[in-house]
Amino acid sequence: MPTRSVFITVITVITAALSLVLAPAAVASSPPDPAEQPYVIGGRNATETYSFSASLQFRTDNRHQCGASLVKSRWLVTAAHCVVGRTANEFKVRVGSNDRNAGGSVANVSRIVVHPRYAVQRPFGDIALLELATPVSQAPVPIPLTPGLAGTPTRIMGWGTTCPAQSCPTVTQKELDTSILAVQRCTRIDGVTEICTNNPNNNSGACYGDSGGPQVRRIDNRWYLIGATSRSGNNDPTCATGPSIYTSVVAYRSWIQQHVGVL
Repeated sequence: MPTRSVFITVITVITAALSLVLAPAAVASSPPDPAEQPYVIGGRNATETYSFSASLQFRTDNRHQCGASLVKSRWLVTAAHCVVGRTANEFKVRVGSNDRNAGGSVANVSRIVVHPRYAVQRPFGDIALLELATPVSQAPVPIPLTPGLAGTPTRIMGWGTTCPAQSCPTVTQKELDTSILAVQRCTRIDGVTEICTNNPNNNSGACYGDSGGPQVRRIDNRWYLIGATSRSGNNDPTCATGPSIYTSVVAYRSWIQQHVGVL
């Protein structure tokens, strides 16, 4: 199944029945390229600059592939399905700008570390690390000790196209406020390592193009990273008709520290 990424853009109605990028093993569609997969609905332009939010792009033509989150000056977290089967020298990141074409810091990816649990045939362990060739100056996002209980408010963010024709990608980062749901509300979820997340009114949420991007929660007036966008939580090929599943970055904190050092 082709790989897909997810974006947070504003589209009121999605009528295309496409295989979910929030699917276990998203990879490129042909045509077009994975970076051009559809949209997220119900979002708004980012209301602040997120120093840790990054656009993972192809070096050759600057196309957005997925989202990522800066957790140390040379390390980012993303979804495994965004990078599996790819090589580090294909990618760069732009960190800390709401404009994916300007501002922030740009650095090449020098190494990709995919979690050993991840396999294209199954959805779990959908997390990967990106090591940068040079450090960036933006402030990384901390990872808390717990993602929070059901009902905890969260926010997701990312870039994506704004029309089903996939010919109008957004340059400005979008954001959407949502919340954690009880794991029973999602299908085919690992309740220990994944987060079931509400899509408000069943018409807003992550979709093709936002994969790997951050899910954050506010603690003491500061953003903390709890999740990375993974896939649909109700197996519906139409985006945002039910909850979504995010890989719990908190659950993989120890694995992350094995590679990046103390957080």
